[in-house]
Amino acid sequence: MPYRFIASDLDGTLLDQHHAVTPLTASTLQRLEKRGVGFALATGRHYLDVRGIRQALGVRAHLITSNGARVHDPDDALIYRRNIDAELVRVISQPEFAAGAIVNFYLDDEWLISEPCQELLDMHKDSGTAYWVCDLARHDGAGVGKVLYIAPHEHLLGVERRLRERFGDRLYITFSLEHCLEVMAAGVSKGHALELVLERLGIPADACLAFGDGQNDIELLRAAGHPRVMGNAHPRLSDMLPQARRIGSHAESGVALHLRELFTL
Repeated sequence: MPYRFIASDLDGTLLDQHHAVTPLTASTLQRLEKRGVGFALATGRHYLDVRGIRQALGVRAHLITSNGARVHDPDDALIYRRNIDAELVRVISQPEFAAGAIVNFYLDDEWLISEPCQELLDMHKDSGTAYWVCDLARHDGAGVGKVLYIAPHEHLLGVERRLRERFGDRLYITFSLEHCLEVMAAGVSKGHALELVLERLGIPADACLAFGDGQNDIELLRAAGHPRVMGNAHPRLSDMLPQARRIGSHAESGVALHLRELFTL
């Protein structure tokens, strides 16, 4: 069966080491679009930010954002939304879980943060997306699709353990990077979102390629008939998907090079 759809993570996968779109990647996807191949960008980033990345790629793509808590079609119509229960948001933003970490809330049209973080602004400078600094412990918790904790990995392991002990059946908890612990409602994942998109388009999983590098990409890769793991991927991802083909690094435009080989571009 020919490949009809491509789903890809962004940071550490489709974007280079500077979190940017390379000309080779953009031109490759544009050529595949002309052949009728569809796309989804699947990321933990905020929807407002990913719109700019899609524009830089120059293709019409579905946007799976906040690790699957939001899905938009290529015309920016919202086709799926799942928020964390407000009562849970209020609890997990208190010092028991939030102390020692920079906490972020992703809402439909807002990105809220507990304290300034220049590293995050640098990552999002190309799209111009910026946060609002707020006292998140006083937020009512409504409308939050994702809670992100940023702290050293050892600290976040403790936060993860406490969250799983208290709310493991009500939350989806995953690491996107060693210093980024992400929390969504139970049932939310990039993989579930990809399944929704493929069903909507009438495309079977066997016609879908997926690319990823992080622990939050496991469900995405499992949902696709043809998973690809980046050369720079987290070791746990490779261990959990031993059957997935390993390709080059994101720093070398590994996705674009693999697609050029696969489609004989």
